[in-house]
Amino acid sequence: MIPYGKQTIDEDDINAVSLAAKSDFITQGPRVEEFEKQLSIYVGSEYGVAVNSGTSALHISCLALGAGNGDYIWTSPMSFIASSNCALYCGSRIDFVDINKNSGLMCTEALEIKLVNAKKTGCLPKIVIPVHYAGQPCDMKRIHELSCDYGFKIIEDASHALGAEYEPYSKIGNCRYCDISVFSFHPVKMITTGEGGMAVTNDKVISTHMKRLRSHGVVKTPNMDPWYYEQVEIGFNYRMTDISASLGMSQLSKLETFVSIRNKIANRYDSEILNKNVKPVLRSIEGRSSYHLYPILTNGSRERRNLYHILHENEVKVQVHYIPIYKQPYYRRMQFELFPNCEYFYDRVLSIPIFPTLDSTDQDFVIDIINKF
Repeated sequence: MIPYGKQTIDEDDINAVSLAAKSDFITQGPRVEEFEKQLSIYVGSEYGVAVNSGTSALHISCLALGAGNGDYIWTSPMSFIASSNCALYCGSRIDFVDINKNSGLMCTEALEIKLVNAKKTGCLPKIVIPVHYAGQPCDMKRIHELSCDYGFKIIEDASHALGAEYEPYSKIGNCRYCDISVFSFHPVKMITTGEGGMAVTNDKVISTHMKRLRSHGVVKTPNMDPWYYEQVEIGFNYRMTDISASLGMSQLSKLETFVSIRNKIANRYDSEILNKNVKPVLRSIEGRSSYHLYPILTNGSRERRNLYHILHENEVKVQVHYIPIYKQPYYRRMQFELFPNCEYFYDRVLSIPIFPTLDSTDQDFVIDIINKF
């Protein structure tokens, strides 16, 4: 069986976890802070806040930027539900911006039109959350320009995109064009901590606030007894363990290798999938994708369904990423408009296998099935 994605764990990772498990601290120890520093250095940000999931990172990011009851938060409909649920956790109102139908990324033209109309009705968003779908960067420079014109904050949902670059040598996570970037360390992502996530920022106040939110809203008060603490706001138990952070640091040391291999696999798909009935999603030539996913587009929903079943019958476990969020039963009750580009993309998209240990023989097998489709 060939999955669409999987974790890559070696003996170094196992040894790192073992050492943490044998240490004095398996949680709330020094390894979490060290992981935050190492990842911040890698992406070029000032601060990192490690948490127990990418979803938790999105939640505390929204709260740290002041999201609350009645505020509007906009994101992409072509994403996992965590990208929008984080707004609802804060009591905010969620809405979506249509995507580019060939890339799956937030469409900046659609964003600008929506902003113009929202300004007329007094419904401008407090936060916009672009999603770097499949590891391909959004047009963050343009989105940042619009934020300056319309006054919204930006959280990059970079859950797919650790190791990707906006422009050459400018990594996603440096927060050049946003207030906060969020990463996920779920097993199928670029690196894994088992479950885990991190929010990075260049703003010390935001970083301090997120660290407080991840640990029950509790602070230590200077000049008081060492055992004394105060809860100053409602917070959460979103902490990462030292065991997870140890795995994360070991994985981070191999990230560039992982991204390089993923790019080689993607380049081979690009050149050897010759079937005119399928095509890769549109990608920018300026930056670098991390290739968390390798999505292809078929000619329509019927063709996608047929190819999906043919691949599964041959033990190639492809997946559809994603069902548009507004189609979920919980969201249908909110009666969103249809997003035509998202509908087009959803009817055609299929993620085929890409992960660092995918060998050439298995890739040959996948390519052969698609070419014969």
